[in-house]
Amino acid sequence: MVQCSNNLLGILNFFTFLLSIPILSAGIWLGKNAATECERFLDKPIVVLGVFLMFVSIAGLVGACCRVSCLLWLYLFAMFLLILLGFCFTIFAFAVTNRGAGEVISDRGYREYRVGDYSNWLQKRVNNAKNWERIRSCLMYSDVCATYRTRYSTINVEDFYKSHLNALQSGCCKPSNDCNFTYVNPTTWTKTPAPYTNEDCNVWDNKPGTLCYDCQACKAGLLDNIKTSWKKVAQINIVFLIFLIIVYSVGCCAFRNNRKRSW
Repeated sequence: MVQCSNNLLGILNFFTFLLSIPILSAGIWLGKNAATECERFLDKPIVVLGVFLMFVSIAGLVGACCRVSCLLWLYLFAMFLLILLGFCFTIFAFAVTNRGAGEVISDRGYREYRVGDYSNWLQKRVNNAKNWERIRSCLMYSDVCATYRTRYSTINVEDFYKSHLNALQSGCCKPSNDCNFTYVNPTTWTKTPAPYTNEDCNVWDNKPGTLCYDCQACKAGLLDNIKTSWKKVAQINIVFLIFLIIVYSVGCCAFRNNRKRSW
């Protein structure tokens, strides 16, 4: 049992060390070769994660195989912090994604989205002008609306209204249903006379670089995407936390075994 827990911990950390190498390499590659700010936004977190996994796995590997108690203690402390952070993130992710859903529109295959339907924390993120400027540039670069325009360019207005658009396409690439604009093609609409009940109708422009990227509906579409993604991540994180707790338990056994041998 003594040897088993140490060997098992060593094997687990060896594979963790191997995993950290491509993660760290990906972060460094992104930092040097990213074409946009959207891609560069990911490089630092990925590098930090890679470095953290590398050092923790080395500490666990050496501590288990060479029976160095101080390294195992550092390893267990880092693992405890990781479990604690993972647990806090999971609770936070479920808390901020517990509100919000698209509004079903009569005779429409797509839904429409409102910023006010989502959690206050998420609303503050997209209503911050500096944040939205960065997000807007990322949405434009990702060609969300260019792909949408190509896919639906040949359909008539009846078929378009029956289309199942995703949240970003519905919010950013077409005007709100409240505007009652006349359909020409998926990204070209003839405006009806003002005034409008929805401020997004004033913001809409047929220019490919404008469309509804500054609309509240576009922000809400992004929030719906974030909500869906975070819920999936939180669910996966629960499985990851269970794995970490098992590894942490094995590490505790190995640490206890090392202390017994030193006595």
